[in-house]
Amino acid sequence: MEHTLSILIFTIAIATVLNVLFKRFEIPTVIGYVTAGFIISSIFHFAEESKTFLMHLAEFGIVFLMFTIGLEFSVAHLKSMKKEVFLFGGLQVMLSGMLFTAIAYFAFEQHIRAAIVIGFALALSSTAIVLKILNENNEIHSGYGRLSLGILLFQDLAVIPLLLMVSFFSSETASVGTMLLRTFGGAVVIFIVMYILGKYLIERFFDWIVSSESEEIFLIAVLLGVLSASVFAESVGFTYSLGAFLAGMILSETKYRYRIEADLIPFRDILLGVFFVTIGMLIDWHSLVHYMHYIIALLVAIMLLKALVIYAVLRTWTQKRTAVKTALALFQVGEFALAVFALARAKNIISPEVNQVLIVTVVFSMIVTPFVLRNIKRLTNRFMQEPESLRERAMVGASFSNHVIVCGYGPVGERVVETLRRHHLLYVILEHDVKIVDSVLAKGEESIFLANAAQKMVLSHFNVENSAAVVVTVENELQRRLICENIASFGKQIKSVVKVNNAQEEQTYKEMGISSVINARDTIADMLSREVLVCHITDDDAALNEL
Repeated sequence: MEHTLSILIFTIAIATVLNVLFKRFEIPTVIGYVTAGFIISSIFHFAEESKTFLMHLAEFGIVFLMFTIGLEFSVAHLKSMKKEVFLFGGLQVMLSGMLFTAIAYFAFEQHIRAAIVIGFALALSSTAIVLKILNENNEIHSGYGRLSLGILLFQDLAVIPLLLMVSFFSSETASVGTMLLRTFGGAVVIFIVMYILGKYLIERFFDWIVSSESEEIFLIAVLLGVLSASVFAESVGFTYSLGAFLAGMILSETKYRYRIEADLIPFRDILLGVFFVTIGMLIDWHSLVHYMHYIIALLVAIMLLKALVIYAVLRTWTQKRTAVKTALALFQVGEFALAVFALARAKNIISPEVNQVLIVTVVFSMIVTPFVLRNIKRLTNRFMQEPESLRERAMVGASFSNHVIVCGYGPVGERVVETLRRHHLLYVILEHDVKIVDSVLAKGEESIFLANAAQKMVLSHFNVENSAAVVVTVENELQRRLICENIASFGKQIKSVVKVNNAQEEQTYKEMGISSVINARDTIADMLSREVLVCHITDDDAALNEL
């Protein structure tokens, strides 16, 4: 253990130095961690105990990442993503898996069982890298961010049957029926337990914890919840990360959601760093020397074919630019594929040489990904230019002054704009859905712009500091919060109006510095009450009263 800790300390030192140097050239920290892992593994001869310890420690980086993602997506939000998760995710995994299986079987003459395992493992993308970069770029709620998350969630679910399939291929006694029954039973158990905890216990538990008025105890309670949910999910046959995601979804329904997220982010980022270090440790420099030509050819072929499959799946239902961005975001192979390959190698389904070539190819695809995601708009423009009319319109925002900025053009935003137009007030509409923008432009409305108001630079571009007021009518709670945080960052002199759904949100936005918060629930209740109080009594009602 002392040897392991010494290596860990040395690794952290190398990663720190590399990341400081890389940061000057805008190279993502992920690359620094992977490079540090490769350097360490090339210098030291790792005992199996040390590798196992670091792998287990690193796995909880994914656990905390999935937990914080779960905090951002409530049960209601997940229900609204059925198409993204089950339709797009299901099609992507099945089509990519079958394509890569066919290539492994016919082109590389792998045994049919090895070909199936390899094919469907290559269909998986990197949850850790993609969601980390999307969060850093504040694009998790963008069009392609939402699609990427949905597909990644399905891929995480697909890991379970894939691991079961590897076990079945290597087992001479277990039946498919038994394995499926065990998996279904585990799913029922975990959802029942999570539902009961979420509905009846979890908020009361945290109310009790908060009564101690201790930040330390609160943090310990959060860690207890995350780790318990992860271990429980693993004990009934699922992955640690899926349990963490479900726990995050449950806690997203409580009033402690944002406090929990703020407390856990440091743990998540540190453990994710350890995870990427262990990815670097998997690179064998002997394999790089002997099989580099195979690795490069495989890398290009896998990323190209996977991107084409994802684009083909999405093109029917989404706009072309969003489909291209999602394809570029998910064209790599992810960390769960490494777990599948490790199990398949342990069960002698794939050979050591094939295993090492696949591992290095996967790691290289993960290394390329941060550079692609950081430049995704520029790369998308190479494949498909943004419509000229929208680009030209985006340049005129700064010329506005003493105007009303309306963020979001849903039913409420449309009514607000009608009122502003009726009173001959100058306004601009910021809407991030290109389909809505196109349809409104077609109707002759010239004051709508394709822009994401959740980005501070967008508000600055449309001269928020010299605006008469900013009205936020966005329905998505997380998007609304991001927009209001950005508005508040310009100072209290900005006159802002936001519609919220409950008293808790109202209090949050008032503390944030939003000048006018409209509680939709209270406003409707007041209107109903007034209508009841002033309604006229009919003659029949009067006659009844006389009786």
